[in-house]
Amino acid sequence: MRVSEGGVEVEVPEQADEGIGDEVFFNPVQELNRDLTVATLRAYRDREPRAEYYLDAMAASGVRGVRAAADGWNATLADIDESAVELCRENLARNDLDGEVVQRDANAVMHEEVFDVVDIDPFGTPIPFADAAFANTRDLVCVTATDTAPLCGAHFHSGVRKYGAVPRNTDYHAEMGVRVLLSAMARTAARYDAGVTPILTHATNHYVRTYLELDHSASDANAAIDELGHVYHCEDCLHREHDEGLIADPIDTCPECGGERMLTAGPLWLGPTHDAEFVAAVRDELDESMGTASKVERLLDTLEGELHLPTHYDQHRLCKEWSRTASGMDEFLENLRDAGFEASRTHYGGTTFKTRATVEAIRDATRDA
Repeated sequence: MRVSEGGVEVEVPEQADEGIGDEVFFNPVQELNRDLTVATLRAYRDREPRAEYYLDAMAASGVRGVRAAADGWNATLADIDESAVELCRENLARNDLDGEVVQRDANAVMHEEVFDVVDIDPFGTPIPFADAAFANTRDLVCVTATDTAPLCGAHFHSGVRKYGAVPRNTDYHAEMGVRVLLSAMARTAARYDAGVTPILTHATNHYVRTYLELDHSASDANAAIDELGHVYHCEDCLHREHDEGLIADPIDTCPECGGERMLTAGPLWLGPTHDAEFVAAVRDELDESMGTASKVERLLDTLEGELHLPTHYDQHRLCKEWSRTASGMDEFLENLRDAGFEASRTHYGGTTFKTRATVEAIRDATRDA
């Protein structure tokens, strides 16, 4: 079938299964991901004018690479599947676009040629492709992970095996997934003396997407590793705290409620997951050809104001713990601010927020909300 997206027209296979099987896969739900990718690439080109060469490492139908080529990138579309490669060539030609299409394993392509921007968007974990990407990319690595159950701790042992970290299934499970992924990416990049800076990251529709700017020196890699640490979480009262460093110092008893059901998660990325100025620049690059522009704009608005803290709270979860009726979020957050605490919404859900206040302080500040 023919699909129009972001000003290009591509042919994609009709497919009921979500990426399972041998056929070339196209996911219409990922249009937001692709719209945001194009806007991010535009903003990044202003940030790093030398960036020119873009690799769509798992091209499938080629829609992402075609859109990058239409936006002026020197694009290479790679896929190991012969039918995917043929479809990529047809879709470039259909839009009168230049671009290289190669039938190669993604890792082979990345080891054979250096690109300014590499985009890894596999079905499942990106881990098998991370080494090649960080070893051979100049400026920006874009990563999608769709295996959110291992990342978030719902599939604990799988998360430990794949990401070399202890994930925990908490009320901030989506952010746990974000920070497990970023930790794994930072540790992988450090093996090649590359430091990562997440300039935009979001968890949307059961996937995590991050854009990692690279700096190539041992000191940059060390600085990224310094952003790693552990979170300690009480299953009884929802208290949480964190500390930096690769060695955990577990807490046996909750300092708030005295409970002994304490969880340790990590090593996690504890640093910022986005650059607010860059997020604003990405928002300025949205245009009317993007079918999800309004949704992306709302996402970026929330991201821009999100506090740089390693966990978030869910008002509904807290109110359930307190046997209290939930209130409107604006009033809830305003009460926190009136009590002297910074507070922001988060993009993880309509009732999620960040603050430096403890659980007990949140409870007291919002008692009349």
